[in-house]
Amino acid sequence: MPELFDDLPEQPAPAATPGGAPRLRRPVRDQLVLTPGSLDAMLPADHQARMVDAFVSRLDLGPLRDAIKSRDGTPGHPAIDPALLVSLWLYATIDGIGSARELARRCDTDLPYQWICGGVGVNHHTLSDARLEYTAWLDQTLTTSLAALLEAGAITLTTVAQDGLRVRASAGGGWFRRRPTLERFLAEAEARVAALKAELGEDTGASRRRAEAARARAAAERLARVRAAVAALPEAEKRAVRNKKQAEQARVSTTDSDAVVMKMPDGGFRPAFNTQLAAETGHGLIVGVAVTATGADQPSLAPMLDQVKERTGRTPENWLADGGFFNRDTTAAFDAAGVTVYCPPHAPKGDRAPGEAVEGDTEAVAVLRERMASEAGRAIYRQRARWIEWVNAGFRWRDWRQVPVRGLAKVRTLAMWQAMTHNMTRIMRTPALLAAFPARLGRA
Repeated sequence: MPELFDDLPEQPAPAATPGGAPRLRRPVRDQLVLTPGSLDAMLPADHQARMVDAFVSRLDLGPLRDAIKSRDGTPGHPAIDPALLVSLWLYATIDGIGSARELARRCDTDLPYQWICGGVGVNHHTLSDARLEYTAWLDQTLTTSLAALLEAGAITLTTVAQDGLRVRASAGGGWFRRRPTLERFLAEAEARVAALKAELGEDTGASRRRAEAARARAAAERLARVRAAVAALPEAEKRAVRNKKQAEQARVSTTDSDAVVMKMPDGGFRPAFNTQLAAETGHGLIVGVAVTATGADQPSLAPMLDQVKERTGRTPENWLADGGFFNRDTTAAFDAAGVTVYCPPHAPKGDRAPGEAVEGDTEAVAVLRERMASEAGRAIYRQRARWIEWVNAGFRWRDWRQVPVRGLAKVRTLAMWQAMTHNMTRIMRTPALLAAFPARLGRA
């Protein structure tokens, strides 16, 4: 039987060439690649972005959607769904991203953010505006979510722990000025604004008018910042006197008049804000958030109790705080309100037995000393470090080290995003809390 292609000539075997050029597979990057699939198929089933989306789907987004002006039957481009923007910022907070520009870039390059967007384009202006406009909604959502868990019995609010966490301000230390310099800056800024307004009124070309208008806006913004700094001077002077300094030494930032130079955890002094957090000790959920412009923790104790009572409708039985919160008057006020305080009082001078009252102690402080010296009191107080320090560590891990915004109100909004992210993670990863959390917190 003839063989196939038997008429072909015999081919010699290729000779081995030791030491010749290696055979390599090299990339061909201009070749076409067809990759069938979807964003949903590419994202792992247990990815955190899915957890964020599932949590947001349970929230009441009605107030945010009610504010949208684009409606069926009316002209205008469709608005981005607030659920998408909320999901982006919650997931960005988990990633420690605080810049709207960086978040917009991630939406173009990173799969989890692309999955959340689902093909919807977003820019940093929209992201930045949404983050700061949702303040009231964040506050209300924190309240309603806690109310739902309290009603279901998932949390009891028996014991609350409070602590302060200082975060660096956006303003730099080199922009703080004393009264004479601020008054000179104010006069110069007012003169600059007046001069630019006069130039803007002249009959010039369109391009020049636009440039002059931009300079006028910049000058007006600087004037507003300097005026805010001058307005903040009286409070800064009072603060200097309280710190045993002369009022003339008081300084205020011309870029963020709310920022105050504070002693930071590393021992240095920088412009900062004091973030006050309160968490229940059953699951570590945040039940109170505040931001102050004072380095002392003592003034924040009573307002935080009032906030927690207003937010939850309940009065905690026990309140845990470190020694920096101790105040005789506040201790008496808490006892009168039926709240047992666990807070180390100031150590007495001399050799005294633990829990022994000292001269000048009020009745409430004497009872507090005895309580903190008892074994039962120490056992309850140990919950403070277990829960609130862990909450603080979560804030730090999510890059709560320096805020990218200026002003007390905006910093508080970012703190609310942090608190919402923390509670979301606890609820979605704790089976008991997730089972008690409603499938729909309010309107869709």
